Amino acid sequence: QVLLVESGGGLVQAGGSLRLSCVASVSTLSIYTMSWYRQAPGKLRELVAGLSSGDSTNYADSVKGRFTISRDNAKKTVYLEMNNLKPDDTAVYYCNAVTYEFLRRADYWGRGTQVTVSS
Repeated sequence: QVLLVESGGGLVQAGGSLRLSCVASVSTLSIYTMSWYRQAPGKLRELVAGLSSGDSTNYADSVKGRFTISRDNAKKTVYLEMNNLKPDDTAVYYCNAVTYEFLRRADYWGRGTQVTVSS
């Protein structure tokens, strides 16, 4: 079982920045991938950024060059640095952790943090 708690959301003007944090209840070294997803009203949840245990990253095209995902293993925390925010970035942002236990994949989710970008 992995518990995830997000923080750092809020209201920001377009062009501004926010840093989201996701604290895990277990060592991030034991997690296969950690990712940030978002879901805007009336839309499907989408992958924003992912970070593997091997430190490879992937980003949605819409955030490339603006968002950065990183990890602090000592703090069991994954971050999402968001710069040059746009109104289209408005959504609830969720932290996701994927583990493999006896070859079975398990997905864990946080409760989300709201990000609102005003124009």
